[in-house]
Amino acid sequence: MTKPEAFTNVKVDIIEDRVLSDNWYHLNKVTFDYTSRKGKTARLSREVYDRGNGATILLHDPERDVVVLVRQFRMPAFKNGSNGFLIEAPAGLLDGDHPEEAIRREAIEETGYQVRDVRFLFKSYMSPGAVTEVLHFFAATIDTSDRVADGGGLDEEHEDIEILEIPLDQALSMIETGEICDGKTIMLLQWAALNLRAKR
Repeated sequence: MTKPEAFTNVKVDIIEDRVLSDNWYHLNKVTFDYTSRKGKTARLSREVYDRGNGATILLHDPERDVVVLVRQFRMPAFKNGSNGFLIEAPAGLLDGDHPEEAIRREAIEETGYQVRDVRFLFKSYMSPGAVTEVLHFFAATIDTSDRVADGGGLDEEHEDIEILEIPLDQALSMIETGEICDGKTIMLLQWAALNLRAKR
C-alpha cells in the first residue's frame, strides 16, 4: 500500500527490534529512525504488543429483535478499576484460521449458536498506538433453531462465559449507561443501529 501523498517523503528505518517478553503473546521494543515530512530525523522507541489478529461478530435474531452477547471476566479491565466483568460480542483470535472460519468457531464455542450466513462488515486496528491487532467485524442473522450447543467457552481454556440475549434497543441503551463499555461491541451495536433499525 502506498503512503498518502503528504507522507511520501517520510522514511522509517528500524534500528533494533528487541523482544521484551514472549510469554503468552509478544512484547517488543522497537527503536527506529523516523524522518518526518519536514526532512528531520529523530531516533524513537516504541513498545509494540503482538497478540495476533482477531474476529468478532454480532448475532441478531430479527424475530425476537435480540442480540446475543457474552459476559466474562477481563483482568486488564479489573486492573484498571472496574469489576472486570464485561459484556461483549463474541470474539477470539484467528489462531491461523481465515477470519470467517475463526468467528464461526468462536460463535459456537462462546454462545452455542451455529451461524449460517456470515456477513463481513469491516476491519479495524483497535489500539494502534501500542497493539498490532487487526480485528475483523462480522454480523449474522440467527434464530432459536441455530442454538445447537451449550456455549459458555472451553473448559480447557478456563473460560467462564455467561450468554446474554438482550433486546437490541436495550443493548444500545446500555452503552449510554456504561453497562456496555467494550469498544468492539459498541462498534457492532452502532452498526446495528444504523443498519438493522432502518429495516424495522
